[in-house]
Amino acid sequence: MNNISLNGIVDLHVHSHPDIRERAYTDFELLEAGIKAGAKAIVIKTHHGTTMDRAYLANEYNKKVYKGDNDFVMYGGITLNYAVGGLNPVAVETALKLGAKIVWLPTIHAANQMEKFGKSGGINCVENGKPVPVLTEIFSLIKEYDAVLATGHLSPEEIFIVVDHAKKMGLDKILINHPEFWVVGMSNEDQERLVKEYDVYLERCYAQPMGGGVYKSNLADNYELIKKIGCENIIVNTDGGQVENPNWELAFAEYMQYLFDRGVTKEELEIMTIKNPAKLLNIGK
Repeated sequence: MNNISLNGIVDLHVHSHPDIRERAYTDFELLEAGIKAGAKAIVIKTHHGTTMDRAYLANEYNKKVYKGDNDFVMYGGITLNYAVGGLNPVAVETALKLGAKIVWLPTIHAANQMEKFGKSGGINCVENGKPVPVLTEIFSLIKEYDAVLATGHLSPEEIFIVVDHAKKMGLDKILINHPEFWVVGMSNEDQERLVKEYDVYLERCYAQPMGGGVYKSNLADNYELIKKIGCENIIVNTDGGQVENPNWELAFAEYMQYLFDRGVTKEELEIMTIKNPAKLLNIGK
């Protein structure tokens, strides 16, 4: 086995405390783990508001404690669930002005997720086969601030409609969040079509929650998709931070090692773990 390195990697999707559910690390502990692993950047994710403000404080802590001895940076974003008023342009603009790098469409409050869990209601991004009008305002803001549009927990049908609208508005930084997650449930064939037609990035994560604290590994399916479509439109993320899964850096290393052991080259790994996510964050290699 030829061990891989986490040096320079960028993870766009890690959950940490403070949060409503238990997490393995606080923001500061996650920063410490990122520095120790040699990572370049981590984006903190929450389903309940914003994280760019938390990232700012973590970066200030880094400056005071390490005094410039590392180049690790935390970033954050905003998730458009009920905690921020759903599809709320004012919340989006405020977050972007405060440094948000990613705008996640609804996740736990998406109508698609509510339906999958046997509940009614939720936030709709598509009605009658068209994007809801407020998305145009939100997408304009994302474009103005050169941020990333992430598709959250929308259904495949919604994702195609939303991505088509975003592309027609000139958005280039579009991230399809864990399309393999059963709540999203996008087939590999649809993922391939989405890449070919719209040149989006597919975020393929370490594991997915199945309920009751049980997680299913995505590694075998991730590998098959990478073999099928190549690495240029894939971003390797963990969606880590759960106490049920290995700590973020262990999950990332296991993920990369799994791919490497099956023939994915170090150059291809670099594209998926450094080049592609760094491009979305405008931070270079």
